[in-house]
Amino acid sequence: MRQYAQSSLPDELLDAGRIDGAGFFRLYWTVALPLFRPALAFLGIFTFIGLWNDYIWPLVVMIDPEKVTLQVALANLNVLYNADYALVMAGALMSVIPLIVVFLIGARHFLRELAAGVMKM
Repeated sequence: MRQYAQSSLPDELLDAGRIDGAGFFRLYWTVALPLFRPALAFLGIFTFIGLWNDYIWPLVVMIDPEKVTLQVALANLNVLYNADYALVMAGALMSVIPLIVVFLIGARHFLRELAAGVMKM
């Protein structure tokens, strides 16, 4: 994020905002944040995907078998010798739906900002 911030925020924009009388928070809100929106969308999407797919930490921390995450429950279903594969596949579909929704919503914003940046050049 630091490297993206240094490369995408020209000093001329900040200087122009300061000349117009904008303070620190106004510069951040009106100049820097719109430029960082694609990177923030990317970071948010992939952080959510990484946290949603986390398996080891919930396996170690969760003591109550009724409160395990969906990924741990799917792994427990799949370990059984006579696993009901229809149930495992239904659970896998249920675990992928939030990822698809978040990715589609976030990718729409990410691609819109990326296309706007290309048009400005």
